[in-house]
Amino acid sequence: MQLHWPGADRRRQLLLIALPIIGGMFSQNVLNLVDIGMVARLGDTALAATGIGSFFNYLSVAIVLGLATGVQATASRRFGEERGDMAALPLNGGLLLAAVVGIPLSMVLIGLTGDILGFLNDDADVVAQSTPYLQVRLLALTAVGMNFAFRGYWSAAHMTRLYFYTIVSMHVVNIFLNWVLIFGNLGAPAMGVHGAGVATTISIYVGLILHFVFAWLYARPAGFLRGLPDRVALRSLINISLPSSVQQVFFSGGLVVLIWILGQIGTAEVAAANVLLTLGLVLLLPAMGVGIACSSLVGRALGRNDPADAQRWGWESATLILFANTAIGLVLLLLAKPLLSIFLQDPETLALALPALMISAVIVGIDTSGLVIMNALLGAGASHRVMKISIVLQWMLFLPLAYLVGPVLGMGLLGVWIVQAVYRLLQTLALALNWRDDFWKEIKV
Repeated sequence: MQLHWPGADRRRQLLLIALPIIGGMFSQNVLNLVDIGMVARLGDTALAATGIGSFFNYLSVAIVLGLATGVQATASRRFGEERGDMAALPLNGGLLLAAVVGIPLSMVLIGLTGDILGFLNDDADVVAQSTPYLQVRLLALTAVGMNFAFRGYWSAAHMTRLYFYTIVSMHVVNIFLNWVLIFGNLGAPAMGVHGAGVATTISIYVGLILHFVFAWLYARPAGFLRGLPDRVALRSLINISLPSSVQQVFFSGGLVVLIWILGQIGTAEVAAANVLLTLGLVLLLPAMGVGIACSSLVGRALGRNDPADAQRWGWESATLILFANTAIGLVLLLLAKPLLSIFLQDPETLALALPALMISAVIVGIDTSGLVIMNALLGAGASHRVMKISIVLQWMLFLPLAYLVGPVLGMGLLGVWIVQAVYRLLQTLALALNWRDDFWKEIKV
């Protein structure tokens, strides 16, 4: 990776887009941690149930998550080409695709939930608690796809503050409803794990309503709900979105397989991994925000026919995250045990999670700089290449080795996390080499 520290003006451009995204995602992860903290009071079985349900739900919605990439890349090009009056047409197309794909998919998966969860975990109590939780989460699958399409547009339009307002409102609703429905406060029934799912689904629809309101107020001049992309533009949107969705499906499917692998070791390992992966998302926050901002800036630069500036945005954004997240990782090394103690009350489960979290802290700077480069490639429309790199390294390297060192060789959670660290570092290297190449500069969007 080439190190390029951005100047003050370019840092300002980057952070004006990134900070609201980071803030919104931070609130998402606070919500996830609050969820875990509340559910953890119900025991390891409930924690494992929400973990398995959440990861399979992520797999289920992954097919529509790529819409954010397609909408953002396409709308950014339109803004860069100074065709802002057409910039919301990709959003309209993304909303339509979310409905066409999401509605039938959610109906099928709701009917198969019990069988799927029974295959993933042998613990009958875990499956019994996870089934209604996952079914109610799947009711929001279409809304999740639409919300991500809106996020792609707000990022392309450099109006990420609207995303921030929406997602924070969602999380306030979710935390309040968790408190009410999980434990039966304010006269409501104590629904436990199922209540956590109901609260999340309601909050997602609250967010969707807010997105539509904001788009009506701010995106109408760009063509919101005034038409669909033409055939060529819609094909371009699908060509970018589909590989990104496939990548998300395989990535989230890999997480489900990872949970299954850990389930072959023990329920405590699944509970520990649930906490570790949620905390890991917090470590990714700066990179996710900067990466989405970088994707928009790359798209606009290519729309202006300035590929050199686009490439510079990629390197500068990755360098910024490399140094920032390395510093965050060093702080986490000092705070790892007290932080984990908040979410894991069982001393043996805590002992399993601690060394794994420290490994994540050591590599987080390099790992997340690769995530930024991934977003730069997506902003250029190179979703096919990103998909290939992600799937090959995860499914042909990481998951087979994780199964070998975990259940087969008996190295447990720590062995799996070491293999994961190697896989993440190799992915950063592969993405950086592709960004150094010139192939993405010729992609038409």
